[in-house]
Amino acid sequence: MKPHCACLAWLASVAFLCTGTALAQGKPGADTVSLAFVGDVMLTDTPGKVIKRGGDPLAPFAAILDAADLRIANLECVISNRGQADPAKPYSFRAHPRVLKLLQRHFDVVGLANNHSGDFGPVAFGDMLDRLDNSGIAYFGGGRNLAAAHAPLLLERKGLRIALLGYNEFFPRWFEADDDKPGIAWSEDEQVEFDIANARKIHHADIVIPVMHWGWEHEASASPRQRQLARRMIDAGADAVVGGHPHVVQDIEIYRDKPIVYSLGNFVFDSFTEEVNNTGWLLRLELDRRGVRAMRTVVARIDREGTPHPDMAAHGPCWTAGQDDVVPCRGR
Repeated sequence: MKPHCACLAWLASVAFLCTGTALAQGKPGADTVSLAFVGDVMLTDTPGKVIKRGGDPLAPFAAILDAADLRIANLECVISNRGQADPAKPYSFRAHPRVLKLLQRHFDVVGLANNHSGDFGPVAFGDMLDRLDNSGIAYFGGGRNLAAAHAPLLLERKGLRIALLGYNEFFPRWFEADDDKPGIAWSEDEQVEFDIANARKIHHADIVIPVMHWGWEHEASASPRQRQLARRMIDAGADAVVGGHPHVVQDIEIYRDKPIVYSLGNFVFDSFTEEVNNTGWLLRLELDRRGVRAMRTVVARIDREGTPHPDMAAHGPCWTAGQDDVVPCRGR
């Protein structure tokens, strides 16, 4: 199946979710808000070369992304032409500012709480914040100081007020924001719980979703640490937890009728040779005032240039509120 046909088939399945039959089965209706999340988007190296020559690594997923009310990516690089790389760090990712036009085209929001946002220091990070602001791309999990990095990004769609929070657990910690230094939000359990509670109490969010950069690389199952913190976040008031960093997809847990997606894997990334590293998920969440009503995934296969392609023959995990566990997606 050609990519554009695959996208149309998937969109048809999304339309089905809004029919009267779907509503009768307890599935989300037309009044829900849809969020599309993707994992690591790294726009330098080979993907950067594709963009430089006029290509678009996100084109195969464009229709699927555009079908969502909000499109969110983990930005696994700094976008700047400033700063210096830390010579002690084995991998440092800095993308040319030209990639901002591509981000504008495909995403509304980027998460910054990861272990590469600070690769070229606070000067480059601050420069990226200015460029994101000027481009109209919203961001969370990072800011010009500690308070801004921990503040929720508040987004409103169809009268639903959604708060996104982002945290990193993978070193180096010197990427962390400070009172007078731009940077990312670091994950401390009590602070994370406090931020979730405040998103509702002070910022009056209807939905709160923390996005985590955590876990061990290349591990297909979440660690005990991830599971412990994820449950604490749900207990503190989160409606879902979305994670990344391990460069592979990880398992999904349903806790208190709320989904915990431990890792979405890679999305735009080159240099990996193993199939598991070149497989990711686009995650679509359907929300209303009760929380997450449904979840489905589209499997992404990443080619040698770091470009993801939807694999519509693969049945990723799906879930509807009230189910005890995820099931393979069907009916595309």
